[in-house]
Amino acid sequence: MTESTQRKGPDNPAQSSNEQRESLRRQGGARKSGDPATRGRTTIADGVVEKIAGLAARDVVGVHAMGSGLSRTFGAVRDRVPGGTKSVSRGVKAEVGEVQTALDLEIVVDYGVAIAEVARAVRENVITAVERMTELEVVEVNIAVSDVKLPDEEDDEPESRLQ
Repeated sequence: MTESTQRKGPDNPAQSSNEQRESLRRQGGARKSGDPATRGRTTIADGVVEKIAGLAARDVVGVHAMGSGLSRTFGAVRDRVPGGTKSVSRGVKAEVGEVQTALDLEIVVDYGVAIAEVARAVRENVITAVERMTELEVVEVNIAVSDVKLPDEEDDEPESRLQ
């Protein structure tokens, strides 16, 4: 076989790598194989999962607040600072791996609710939201009930001075 009749292209081992790259460049890039969605890697930050879980937990009836009394007080003050934003991840800690996540939540429940039922509902809501939005497997959701909000108690969050 002479050089003029020799087949050129990426499938021919006789062709140099520079020639292969030039041939691919002229063809519009590298050969594409497989589903485009599988090319590359997606990482999800702990904070993203914490926000999703925090919002999902707050949606459950019977959850008065998230976090311990001290963190809620500091958070309330921080929320009042101009330019500050409300922390939706307060009371939530996430450990995120490549395909799994584990969550710890600290909640305050309303007086009179069945704590075990509220915890079950929080766990279900958080798992559903996190798995749906991130496609991570939630391996555990640990819930610590740090307080009960009594009907006649004032909120720990200070009143806004602005009206």
